Amino acid sequence: MALHVRCVLLPDDEVRDLWLVGDRVTFTPVPGAETVVDGGFVLPGLVDAHCHIGIARGGAPITSLDQARELAHVDRDAGVLAIRDAGSPYPYPELDDEPDLPRLARAGQHVAPPKRYLRDIGVEVDATDVAATVAAQARAGNGWVKLVGDWIDRGVGDLAPAWDADTLTAAVQAAHKAGVRAAVHTFSESAVEIMVRAGVDSVEHGTGLSLDLIDEMARQGTALVPTMINIATFGGIAEQARGKFPGYAEHMLALRDGFPEVVRAAHEAGVPIYVGTDAGGGIDHGLAAEEMLLLHEQAGMAPTDVLAAASWGAREWLGFPGLVEGGLADLTVYPEDPRSDLRVVRAPSRTILRGRVIR
Repeated sequence: MALHVRCVLLPDDEVRDLWLVGDRVTFTPVPGAETVVDGGFVLPGLVDAHCHIGIARGGAPITSLDQARELAHVDRDAGVLAIRDAGSPYPYPELDDEPDLPRLARAGQHVAPPKRYLRDIGVEVDATDVAATVAAQARAGNGWVKLVGDWIDRGVGDLAPAWDADTLTAAVQAAHKAGVRAAVHTFSESAVEIMVRAGVDSVEHGTGLSLDLIDEMARQGTALVPTMINIATFGGIAEQARGKFPGYAEHMLALRDGFPEVVRAAHEAGVPIYVGTDAGGGIDHGLAAEEMLLLHEQAGMAPTDVLAAASWGAREWLGFPGLVEGGLADLTVYPEDPRSDLRVVRAPSRTILRGRVIR
């Protein structure tokens, strides 16, 4: 049966009627449709653009599809109806079209340097094998690859690029040749400069960004997914590392403390910013709303801009059309206007996914 929704469809202010026919949206009346929403403020479903339903709490790979489903359900129940899984050690293409799960944009496994990343998470390869591995992981995902751009180098005692600049640049080129987009994990100043200038499609975290690089990202249309909720954990990382790597510890604290201004500058320069939590491992699932609040409270993004970063803008970026004619029938309903009080996004009153009422 078709469903009827009457609401204020954000970001506009007027009350609209829309009909959900199967998994599609129309503004043409459908006789006999069941009214399931009458009032409130509606978004086309939140997006967590940096999430890992293939990594269990604590950092170990999941071992079953049921575990992935369970983690995805936590996000869904918080209003997240689309996920970009930014690297999974466990393959789950079977879940791409599962009706009660968020829509999935997926990378394969992280492509990482040997013994310089989280154990058992990435495919660890030397420089000579990076491009071929990127091509293989492009086939394992459905539109993205994930590169580890930097990590602590124990010989240096601080963050350092995963490979040399030529190898990192070739990795981005290999992704594009394979017809997918490349996302890069990067904390350091040196690695993010290499990757932005190489034309990477999205910078994950990006704590080392400079004003010059921010301007370059804006010119190129390179996205930033700040994962501010993850950067807030740098204090604990620094404390654990201080005994052996004091320089690294101080560097991580400085990156954390300067990051809100980095994100603010990126937003003001016109860099596309999207909401991502880095859920999986050290960050719980279901926290997209908290990331949204950090972007507003710490980075100074206006509520409407945050909503775009978490909803219609992020969906367009990932190729999941929103609540437009012929768009996808995903929506979250809020009893009050989140533009007036962004905390409203913590508690959707109704969720519809793929044209089916979830709650």
